Amino acid sequence: MKTKLALSAIAAAVAMFSQGAFAQAASEPTRADVKAETKSAVKSGAIESGQEGAMKSGATKGSQTTRDARKAQAKADAAAGKITTGEKGAMESGATKGSATTRAARKAQAASDAKSGKISKGQG
Repeated sequence: MKTKLALSAIAAAVAMFSQGAFAQAASEPTRADVKAETKSAVKSGAIESGQEGAMKSGATKGSQTTRDARKAQAKADAAAGKITTGEKGAMESGATKGSATTRAARKAQAASDAKSGKISKGQG
């Protein structure tokens, strides 16, 4: 009985795996078939060969302005004062950096606050 069960299980496994292999091989074209189909499509003009198709399609990459033209435009804008660089531009726009209190004034205020007991001296 055990032998019959084992043989039937092996037969079922072989049948299942062999059916999948045959179905897969029958449904997919081979590499040679795909290459031949592509070659005939290129000859007929349905597909353009190489990277020529990307350039002919009108797709452009980046800007049409040359580097020299861009540099000349930037130089002219800088001369006209249209470009602000570094912190100078931030300061002119109304933004302030830090506080208006000087370091000496801050030190004097901290010393008087520590003396009067508003803040503790040191880390203790």
